[in-house]
Amino acid sequence: MNDYTKVKFTVTPNEEIATDVLAALLADTGFESFVPEDDGLSAYVPQALYNAGAVADVVAGFPLPGYEISHVSEFIEGEDWNAEWEKNYFQPIVLGEDCVIHSTFHKDVPKARYDILIDPKMAFGTGYHQTTCHMLRAILNSEMQGKSVLDMGCGTALLAILARKHGATDVVAIDIDEFAYENAKENVVLNGTPDIEVRLGGAGAIKESDSFDFVIANINRNILLMDIVNYVRAMHAGSQLFISGFYTDDMDVLKEEAASHGLRYLDYAEENRWAMMRFEL
Repeated sequence: MNDYTKVKFTVTPNEEIATDVLAALLADTGFESFVPEDDGLSAYVPQALYNAGAVADVVAGFPLPGYEISHVSEFIEGEDWNAEWEKNYFQPIVLGEDCVIHSTFHKDVPKARYDILIDPKMAFGTGYHQTTCHMLRAILNSEMQGKSVLDMGCGTALLAILARKHGATDVVAIDIDEFAYENAKENVVLNGTPDIEVRLGGAGAIKESDSFDFVIANINRNILLMDIVNYVRAMHAGSQLFISGFYTDDMDVLKEEAASHGLRYLDYAEENRWAMMRFEL
């Protein structure tokens, strides 16, 4: 069963910079979904990966001074995930007139050029986080008509779905988490884009025969540093790589790794220290 542990963190003072850092640290211990709260953050981790000691270490070693953090854990049955999102006021995300992202339980959703339905079911990627928003805008600002796209660490497959709706004709979405994989398969059908190929696995799921015009990876710094070499193998001259899921402080080391594999830095976007960078081969 898709069971999870929910850990509710109370952060005093409750400031976005603190909860963003907390989420990044928790992601490195296996947490994969986060919901902002009025007094802190709720974080979700697969029950099998929950490590109370690791959570205690994150709180005890929190690097920003001046914050008090307490936490309490709760078991969440898999079938309760949609109810959790409704309870936590998952609202539609609107990117101007270009894109609206909402769930099946939302009503009176504004009209946009691209309407995307996402029922998350514990898979990261609803458009709320700055990293996901950066990627959405990068896709919307790119010419993808007739292009091929690889979405690594696809989560809900939100980015893959937008790329397909934005004109890409050959889209592959890959995630290492089995529940994200199943959720991605449901979401591509829900959005009328069943021709998106969803694969289960990590970078090893990239085939030797694969060649993409765009590779997008919204993961985290450590995985990006390890897997950029694998992304490049699936690119050709003129292909672009979009990466996000890290802080502006991490940009230099990621640029260095990308350059070592022949990638040319193009530009970046950032909000509240969360960054996205674009490269070209």
